[in-house]
Amino acid sequence: MPESAVFARQAHALIPARYASSRLPGKPLLPLKGRPMFYHVWRRAMLCPGLSSVTLATDDERIRRAAQELDVPVLMTSPAHTSGTDRVYEAARLLKLPREALIVNIQGDEPALDPGLVSFLLGAFADPAVKAATAAHPLDAADFEREDKVKVVLDKAGNALYFSRAPIPRARNGDCPAQPLGHIGIYAFTFPTLKKFVGLPPSPLERTEKLEQLRLLENGIKIRVVLTDRASPGVDRAEDLEAALSFVDDYRS
Repeated sequence: MPESAVFARQAHALIPARYASSRLPGKPLLPLKGRPMFYHVWRRAMLCPGLSSVTLATDDERIRRAAQELDVPVLMTSPAHTSGTDRVYEAARLLKLPREALIVNIQGDEPALDPGLVSFLLGAFADPAVKAATAAHPLDAADFEREDKVKVVLDKAGNALYFSRAPIPRARNGDCPAQPLGHIGIYAFTFPTLKKFVGLPPSPLERTEKLEQLRLLENGIKIRVVLTDRASPGVDRAEDLEAALSFVDDYRS
């Protein structure tokens, strides 16, 4: 996809980071080779040439202090937010980002983030019809049944039909010609779409699956999905830490 038209627009990344986590409390601060997890996410995002800025958005004083000690740009946001997207929108407003900017929401548990994937995601906006985009990768059989691995199915145009924690598509007769896809926790929005997203009430399917992106689909807002062969090993549970270690730089020396 041509990147010149996309990169003529400003693109700003925000990393929502909260201390509370049902599976891994304090996850953004978990040490990985001498640096907290959020630092690895920020540093890898900074390698994307299409981003004008990368900022951490948190509601926790411990995370704020750690970010400042490492010279990571950080904003304090409201503790009342129920989703990372709400936190991203508040941070975008605090930064007074321009209305024509693209806003990238990078999950704080992606220490092995591929900077090239961020560029690829921004490339989706070369199509003026795209208002929101995310990413996915081919899912192997071992992860297909895992509830913490979100799955997505697409239409023929590459837009998301549905996201679920359940194994979809479920092969009825054992044959599955459609490749199962695992969702990667990165989103990009036009600023007006982000504003509309947070202004909508949580939707029934969103509340059922505990997946906020379903709010867009239930309100008729399409999400373009870019596909990558490289799975970014996010950290959802303690067992994922070991896999992430092989992808991050060592700061212990």
